Amino acid sequence: MTPFMSTLSLIAPEIGLTLGALVLLVGGAVRGERAGNVITWASVGLLVAAAFWGLRSAGTAPAQAFGGALILDQLALFGKTAVLLAAALVLVIGAGFLKIEKIVKYEYAILTLLATLGMMVMVSANDLLTLYVGLELQSLALYVLAAFNRSSLRASEAGLKYFVLGALSSGILLYGISMVYGFAGTTRFEGIAQAAHLDASVGLVIGVVFVLSGLAFKISAVPFHMWTPDVYQGAPTPVTAFFASAPKFAAIILIARLLMGPFADMIGQWQQVVVALSALSMTVGYFGALMQTNIKRLMAYSSIANLGYAMIAVAAGSQRGLEAMLLYMGLYLITTLGVFACILAMRHTEGMAENLDDLSGMSKTRPGLAISLTVLLFSVAGLPPVAGFAGKLYIFLAAVEGGLLWLAIYGAVLSVIGAFYYLRIIKIMWFDEAAPAFIPSDLVLPLTAGAAAFMMLPGAIWLLPALERWTQAASASLF
Repeated sequence: MTPFMSTLSLIAPEIGLTLGALVLLVGGAVRGERAGNVITWASVGLLVAAAFWGLRSAGTAPAQAFGGALILDQLALFGKTAVLLAAALVLVIGAGFLKIEKIVKYEYAILTLLATLGMMVMVSANDLLTLYVGLELQSLALYVLAAFNRSSLRASEAGLKYFVLGALSSGILLYGISMVYGFAGTTRFEGIAQAAHLDASVGLVIGVVFVLSGLAFKISAVPFHMWTPDVYQGAPTPVTAFFASAPKFAAIILIARLLMGPFADMIGQWQQVVVALSALSMTVGYFGALMQTNIKRLMAYSSIANLGYAMIAVAAGSQRGLEAMLLYMGLYLITTLGVFACILAMRHTEGMAENLDDLSGMSKTRPGLAISLTVLLFSVAGLPPVAGFAGKLYIFLAAVEGGLLWLAIYGAVLSVIGAFYYLRIIKIMWFDEAAPAFIPSDLVLPLTAGAAAFMMLPGAIWLLPALERWTQAASASLF
């Protein structure tokens, strides 16, 4: 096999996704809105096929493509598989919502494919320019998705806010990349690692801080979180589910690869920045959620806090920290998609139910959905015996081993505060007077919520060991 063909075989899932998106785009342009459902399900098939094709590389040695611009190792494989399956599930659970809201458009699925393609490039990036290309490919598609419901003023406002602040963050990121290139003399991760090892100059440190600030916007880390509550509330609910899951997962893996790879020798400089981002995100996320009555805004603040915990593990700067972060984010991905499946199932005859009061007495009107949401909220809160508790425990152990005992204690204390608003939702569902029942939803929504809840409680017996083995292999590939 020639070097060029070998390179193409390494990125076969990305090539398949690109060609598939282009073919579907032409098909949609020819068939018009009639092709919406067909293109959605074809996109689901493409995403699942790309995930299983990529899994064929499991266990193989790390390989580089395009002269080292992309790297395919177990960490990239873990990230790609997760974002592909998450994107496919978002398309499945959102199909009914789009149909009811009469916004079934073929562009929705194609934009999701392109955003996912950008995430795949992000998690495989081995060069600052590749990192930027992947990040912008994802972001440009997400800007449009946020404002996808053109008849909604809230959605248009969400898209505009996301675009303006996203453009600002891209400028910050590009400035940081230029600083790193100026002082390291290269954009390749290996070359940057050598430069950082020989001389961690002030200019290089400033570049790292700017790059980290630009990436912090993508995971809604405080103080770069301003867009999150408004965009989560204004965007169509399936788009919000997508925002809360796959892009966050890809961005945190990218941050970990960047800091623990080329900038590993500069841990003394960037660790304090990551610690500050983590502590601020947990604090603002939890205290901000206490005042929310809209469940989508509440989930926005919840995601800010949860990414704060993931940053604790990144701040540890060790293989154990990376493993804990991957395990935590894997569980976060499952629970978040399960929670949003519950939210999508909450609909009255006049529209979506988004206020917490609409959940009153749901245990009497929709007991199955109430049980699933209760288990998932326990998991997000990190309460035993649900799987989410193991995720937070691993985070705290990694922090203690990394010399961040005070941050682990701070995170544990905030977990108690954060548990209040999760328990408040559970109290509303189980003990308040019953509100009007929700209309019947697509069967896929309660099934998705039930499956996610099952994996968090009885299924955790099998899920946690399997996820732990995969995260160990993924983290070992970077170190």
